[in-house]
Amino acid sequence: RMRMSQVNDILNCIKISQIENIVEDMTESNVTIEKVQKGLKDYLETKRLYFPRFFFLNDADLLSILAETKDPTLVQPHMGKAFEGIGKVRFDPGNTIIQAMISGEGESVDLTPPIDVMKPGNAGAVERWLVEVEESMMDTLRSVIRQSNDAYATADRLKWCCE
Repeated sequence: RMRMSQVNDILNCIKISQIENIVEDMTESNVTIEKVQKGLKDYLETKRLYFPRFFFLNDADLLSILAETKDPTLVQPHMGKAFEGIGKVRFDPGNTIIQAMISGEGESVDLTPPIDVMKPGNAGAVERWLVEVEESMMDTLRSVIRQSNDAYATADRLKWCCE
């Protein structure tokens, strides 16, 4: 910070190059930045390996999701990037239980079972409850499809199509 304020104050390349140890300090800063970036990339890679749908997100979106550990509703803008058919999810009034998935067109399907984002193990771990959302989504869709197939044989075709 000290070096950056010096450079900001001088605004003359020749004079900046004459600052004592400026090259060494900047080189050291670059090495530090590279270490931090490598550590960040490694951290994001571990999160992506835990929840592979994170591979569909760029680093900025993934960081935004992982930063929202206190308020799970702030993950909403990114749901469509991780889940193609889900535009958003519906939370209970306390914003701790995910009750339904909602498509981009507004079609809502209640999740069975609902997902508790604040239960032990999930609180503060977005990737964990997103895995549960994925599992619940698949289980729910299997159930809805099974019910639809069963109803096809017995229900009036027009009624079946509109349900």
